Amino acid sequence: MDGAVLADIGSDHAYLPVHLVKQGKCTKAIAGEVNEGPLNSAIDQINKYNLSHLIKAKLGDGLSVLENEKVDSVVIAGMGGPLIASILENGKALLNDVEQLVLQPNVAADHIRRWMLDNEWCLVDEEIIEEDNHVYEILVAERGDSKKHYGMEMEKEIWMGPCLLNKKNHAFRVKWNREMNQLEKINNQLEQASDQEKLVGKKEEIIKKLTWLKEELS
Repeated sequence: MDGAVLADIGSDHAYLPVHLVKQGKCTKAIAGEVNEGPLNSAIDQINKYNLSHLIKAKLGDGLSVLENEKVDSVVIAGMGGPLIASILENGKALLNDVEQLVLQPNVAADHIRRWMLDNEWCLVDEEIIEEDNHVYEILVAERGDSKKHYGMEMEKEIWMGPCLLNKKNHAFRVKWNREMNQLEKINNQLEQASDQEKLVGKKEEIIKKLTWLKEELS
């Protein structure tokens, strides 16, 4: 979002705010950190490029750094999907003026998609990329119809990503082939277990997901 005021939650060394301000992609930024050590690293990085008049480093838990600030776009990257969803839920009262969310979960992006559905955030785009044998998903959301990009198979789309299912690029196939191999191993282990009755629900869930994966990767 060019010209926006950005808040980077869990900013660490403030690399992202510094880069975006230097490139003119945002006019001002907040680098939020929950611990003193990373906050000091962020301050050092901001001062290194003489950007303290444009980037504010703030100590606070999650979205609490948005208090008394006017922010257009919020970035939360490099955390698990459940943690990102929790940060959004705990601080959602502070998102009233925010127009855009850019979220990069390391795992379990479906937790974020469910939060968006529950809180009227429209998932406008998704990307998935592979770098150094790691796969990263990026979700972009704006306020609006949270069901807009979902079709008839919502449960599958929440798990795999409605926009990503339409693209199915190389990184998408790498991620979900790995997931399929893992689920097949778990399913084989469950088949060998002694108490099958207690495992019925878990086996059904795995079979359902394996069916989805075979449909989409064939």
